[in-house]
Amino acid sequence: MKDKLTTEEEEILASFEKGDWSPVKDFSKRKKELIEYARHTLKKDKRLNIRISERDLSELQRKAVIEGLPYQTYVSSIIHKFVNGKLIET
Repeated sequence: MKDKLTTEEEEILASFEKGDWSPVKDFSKRKKELIEYARHTLKKDKRLNIRISERDLSELQRKAVIEGLPYQTYVSSIIHKFVNGKLIET
């Protein structure tokens, strides 16, 4: 039985088949670098307390449920995307 690919998976497969991908020269070194980046990115050692309206909090919690995330993780991901210039307004 063949599984149906998502649009994103189809794009990745097409890109791979066109030869757009190239192997990493020193895989072990690159893997260590990425692990270190992830460790620093995911490290949550600071606390932020803010006051927001009940309505905004309810809306954040609702959207977090849709994303399948705890609402504090969802808010943290929004902040992370914003500070890295990757938060896209719809």
